[in-house]
Amino acid sequence: MSSAAPATIVPDPSEFAPYYGRYISLVEKGDIVHTLEKQIGDTVALLSGLSERQGDHRYAPDKWSVKQIVGHLTDGERIFSYRALRIARADQTPIEGFEQDDYVRAGGFDARKLSDLVEEFAAVRKATVLLLRGIEPSAWLHRGVANKNEISVRALAYITAGHELHHRGVIKEKYLS
Repeated sequence: MSSAAPATIVPDPSEFAPYYGRYISLVEKGDIVHTLEKQIGDTVALLSGLSERQGDHRYAPDKWSVKQIVGHLTDGERIFSYRALRIARADQTPIEGFEQDDYVRAGGFDARKLSDLVEEFAAVRKATVLLLRGIEPSAWLHRGVANKNEISVRALAYITAGHELHHRGVIKEKYLS
């Protein structure tokens, strides 16, 4: 391993389940905490420019609305940061998975204002950034089990950033084009 700070090194594939490589590959190299902080403004700018009608839009009947995507991003962020917290604190208790479609169905996101969902996302992201800023350098490499797969704290931070980038790309491509 390099002598660079663990938060500035892209996770090794041994640190996450193969599925998550699709998210990690979207994240530029560099300090992941800085990347997560910068994303707040980028995503809020994109979403704040949308009307309520655009927030309700689905590009196909069986697809989530923009509001549901924002709610999903926020739920996912909470779960990923909770996992990072537990693993960083050396908690070796396996962490259960979650079914994203069930969370979206139960989330009531379409009944809420898009601006409120965007504000909540930004607040949750800020909390994630503050959590990660306080993680000891050695804890970035801690590994635990989440959803029956071994994962590192560092990988969870990169997954969080990549998950947002993935869904921001979907919004731009499928909902705003």
